[in-house]
Order: sequence, then structure tokens, then C-alpha cells
Amino acid sequence: MPYIEWRGNKCRVKWWAGEYLPNGRKKYEWKSGFDDEDAARDYGLDREYEVRHGTAIKHRDSKTLMKSYCWDWYEAQDLRPSSTRSYKAVINKRIEPYWGNRAVGDITAFEYEAWRKALRAAAERGELSAGYVKQILMIFGAMMDDSVTRYQLRTTSPVVREQRGRGKYKKKVREKKRPQEMATLHRLAVNAYQVWGYTGWTYIWTAAFTGMRPKEMWGLQRCFASPCWPASDPLDPHDEKREADLDRYTRMPALRVQYQHQWVEGERTLVDPKYDSWRTLVVPPFLHEMHKALLASHDSQWVFRSHSGGPLLGTNFEEAYWQPIRDGSPARTGRYARAEIPAVPEMTGKRIYLTRHGHKEWLDEDGHPRVATEARMGHEIGGVEGVYANVTPGMELRIAESLQERWENFVGEEGNMWLPPVPSPLPVDLSDRVPVQVSARASLGLD
Repeated sequence: MPYIEWRGNKCRVKWWAGEYLPNGRKKYEWKSGFDDEDAARDYGLDREYEVRHGTAIKHRDSKTLMKSYCWDWYEAQDLRPSSTRSYKAVINKRIEPYWGNRAVGDITAFEYEAWRKALRAAAERGELSAGYVKQILMIFGAMMDDSVTRYQLRTTSPVVREQRGRGKYKKKVREKKRPQEMATLHRLAVNAYQVWGYTGWTYIWTAAFTGMRPKEMWGLQRCFASPCWPASDPLDPHDEKREADLDRYTRMPALRVQYQHQWVEGERTLVDPKYDSWRTLVVPPFLHEMHKALLASHDSQWVFRSHSGGPLLGTNFEEAYWQPIRDGSPARTGRYARAEIPAVPEMTGKRIYLTRHGHKEWLDEDGHPRVATEARMGHEIGGVEGVYANVTPGMELRIAESLQERWENFVGEEGNMWLPPVPSPLPVDLSDRVPVQVSARASLGLD
């Protein structure tokens, strides 16, 4: 039973904490500040009930400071490299400075609501992005949830999940997107050629016709590109998967999404794709020929090299490559002379990631099965549908056909469409290069 004692005008209750001191005596915890004995006794009885049922929160644990807890929590997480960096930055810049000197068990729902409201107001003023605020609240919410369920530092979380119909309704603002048009992509590719040469030209078409994520394209190596793969796959020669890939992709050129390129503890590192979305992407013949020409022009392990010949990771890709491709650039003279590059109005201010969105639109527009579309995008289908669904060679072949047809239709409609000179050295005569890009469909028996 808890027992009561008065200290001045306030009442204090003590209860057994379920532990013993080194001398064998019971260890008690206490709480003061009550105005009457009944309230104090009820509080003590509740705590003893928690001790008996194993749900008690030790007083010293609830007083753990956030500046210690948030880093202990961070070290316990199993995160991907990109998440590791973003979590660490959020804790450093937003969570520890605000909550660091507060005890985990003392944070109230009212305090959390005030903090959340201030962050959202900062986003509305343009001081923070809405996505960044969402990430901050997500990480803090996970911390508080774990403080209850995993570490028993609190009995309940101060983060109250929003319910539908509560508070002021605010419509989600979605990014405005246009349907992905071939003419727009061609203007981007022409600009990319001026900025980045044949590598840039091929990069734009690869992004649009494969739907690969940017970091996956940065990590695409020669051995996984369609001119070399699957014969060049560094699998064990006796691995059954090698034989299956060789058998399946003999008629269909395909590249392998095996890695993405990211920084890990300050080092450039090839890591698994997002959500472990390893996949094989059939490519249309015209793109396969572009990749052959590009790889024949250099001996780098990377398919898409930077201006300096190294990997794209570590460059300021947005400013040095994508912005002039998308928004245009004035003429330059001197050592880095370059003609004026016109803007592409449809893409002004847009992310290159939208080419991935556009690829999904094409697949849907062409009526490909959902299982083939989602697999190509690196997504998983849940439920029973995902269990029974399977991508067949015929589905992949039809995807390659429809993409090649989209390219050929555009080339035919444009008539004198500008195509860049193909880099040398080449394994075939230069004069045959452009027709091969347009008509290579026949070489795979796609007609």
C-alpha cells in the first residue's frame, strides 16, 4: 500500500517501485504536490498497479533528457544511407535544439501541438518546405512512439494522431504536372547535348524511357547496361539466375537496376536501390543503340559520366546540369564557351524526377498490365494480387514494342528531327547510326 506524508501545505505519496536497494530494502518512488490525501493515495495505488502488471515507468527513466534519448534512439535505428543523413540532420537542427533539455516523460501533448503549429506556420511563410516539416514531425513521432512501446520511458505518446474531420480542413496541394510529351523531351535532350554532349542526350532519353530514379542512373555501370548485360553480370558463372537471364533476355535488350550511388559516411558507395527494388528493365531498340554508341565512346565503369569523366555523385547536378538543360542558359565565351541554350517552358522549375512520373503515365496510357507497370517502376503490389501476379516475357516484349513505337512515331512526325552526331570510336559505320536508332525494332523481331 502507498503511504502518505505531508510536507508543508502539500501532500506527498510514496509507493514501492518494484525494485530493491543493494542493502535488500525496498526502493520507493514518490510524487508530491497533492492537495488532499485521497488524490495522493489514488495516484500511488495506480502506480503500484502498474508495478504489479509490469507497465510501470521508472521515475529515473522518465526523466531521461531528450538530448540523450534522441541520439540513443538514432543509433538504434536500422536505416538506409540516405535516411541516416536526413535523420541525423533533422535531430541536429530541429529536435535537439528545441527539446534537448526536456525530460522525455515531461513532454506534453499541448507542447507538441504548439511546436507542430509553429513548424507549419514557418512552412506557410516559406521559411521551411512542407515536406521538411512533415519529415521532422514523422521522426519526432517515431521517437515518442518508441519511448512508449520499446523503451518504457512514458505511458503514452504526446503525439496525438490527427483524425479525419478534426480541425480546419486543408486541401493537399499537389505538384502540377503536364502529360509527358515527346517534343518536350526532345528539346530537353537537345539542350542536354549542348550542356553535356552525347552523354546528356542519352541521359534524358534513358530517364524518360526507363523510369529509373536519378541515383539509380548515377549508379548504372557498364556491366549492367543493355549492350553488356546479362552476359557481363558479375554473378557466379554457375548461378542459376545467370542462365535464366541469358535465356530470357536474348531477344530483348535489357539493363539491370542493381545499385544506386550514394554517400555513406563520406565515401561514394554503391548501395541497394530504394526499397530493395532490384529489377530488370527491357529497353526499346533505339535506346539500346544509344547506349552502345555511348559505351563505345569511353572506357569508364559508369554509363553516365560527369564533365570530368568521373561519377555524377559529388557533382552539383542540379545547378551544373539540370538547371541549364531545363531553364536555359546565356551564351558563354572563353575556356568553357557555349552557345545560348533556350529554356524549355513546360519544364521550367520542375524536377527531373518528373520524367519517371511521365514514364508511368506512358505505361498506363498504353494499357500494360498493372503487375508489369509496377514491377518496372520498382513497386510491389500488396495483397492477394501481388501473390498471384507475375511479369511474363510477353508483357516485357510488349512494353519494349510500345516504347519503340512511341519513338518511331515521333521521329516520323517530326520529319527532319535533329539528332546529334554519334561519338567515336564506334563499332559500326557512322552513316548507319541514325537509321539503326529508328529501325532497330526489326532486329529483335518486334514487328
